[in-house]
Amino acid sequence: MTREEAEAQLAEIGRSEEAEFPLLEAALACALHDWPFRDPEPVRVLAAIAGERLKERIGGEPVDDALAETLSADLRFNGDLLRYDDPGNTDVIDVAERRRGLSAALAVFYLDAARRAGVQAAAVDFPGHVLLRIETPEGPVALDPFSQGRVVLPSELTRRALRAGLTPHVADRLDLLMAPVSERQALIRLQNILFSRALKAGDFEAAERSALRRALLDPEDHRPWLDVAAAREKQGALAGALDALSRARGVDGAAEVGRQVVFDRVRLRLN
Repeated sequence: MTREEAEAQLAEIGRSEEAEFPLLEAALACALHDWPFRDPEPVRVLAAIAGERLKERIGGEPVDDALAETLSADLRFNGDLLRYDDPGNTDVIDVAERRRGLSAALAVFYLDAARRAGVQAAAVDFPGHVLLRIETPEGPVALDPFSQGRVVLPSELTRRALRAGLTPHVADRLDLLMAPVSERQALIRLQNILFSRALKAGDFEAAERSALRRALLDPEDHRPWLDVAAAREKQGALAGALDALSRARGVDGAAEVGRQVVFDRVRLRLN
């Protein structure tokens, strides 16, 4: 798949309804948009195996244990502590090959397996770390895909929230700490990580690509287009920056004044 083909696929996926959002295919399109011409089929095969193994485990053990054992024990998915900043840890094709990655990338495989097996699971946009919310007969539990899918107790959730800078009032609210997000937003979280890393490294081309993927995945949000414009401006691509700002202006009118200021500034530079 070329970068242009991946971009077209992401645009089509972005128009899908939440209940029909194809998480694995969207994640593969994101990976191929960054590094084209790779074979995604081994990832699909591995994901299918994960779903079948999880189905076999359900009924014989609690669903949260079944999910963790399938992904971490059977298929050896785990967080990469030794090479945490490795770019491959955010790429689902690399993660599938090495079975190591960041929690936001590992969550793609957990959520895909859960959907195939009929397990109710969702990502939790926890500060600094993506967790999973698994619905069980006893109530929801939090799993950490980075730590072999182990259960995160409520007391530990609070400690993590406090370390992340949340106020005690918020850190004690489990309903807030375990609020689920859509699979679309979970994948966008992964693109946000890539965007932040690219900016830090001064790689504005990579920053532009990750911001563009966010814009395509969520066409109702104007903010990714502002990031696309900023990344293009850093590269001196002012016409492209203006185009991105125009796209942002066309999404909604909530921040029109601010976008107009940026638009005029870039236009003056171009002229």
